[in-house]
Amino acid sequence: MLREPLSPPEAKRLILAILSSGDFWTSDHASQELAKDQMTQVDVVNVLRGGSVEPAEWVKHSWRYRVRTTRMMVVVAFDSERNSPS
Repeated sequence: MLREPLSPPEAKRLILAILSSGDFWTSDHASQELAKDQMTQVDVVNVLRGGSVEPAEWVKHSWRYRVRTTRMMVVVAFDSERNSPS
């Protein structure tokens, strides 16, 4: 079980491990937002690989991690048993 929230370095390590395994997906909402922003899956992967992870925020029943480069930002939520904030 994943114990969230993760620190930014822990989240980055997990993001890189997930990318390396190829076991990731984007939600329907994320796909719509990507299309609106004219971003591709390649852009998402590049941001996740090279971006900086910000501290987690509790939003709509899950921990969200913003990953930023100088030009783009992607929000990540891990599909795990969710822990409520203390």
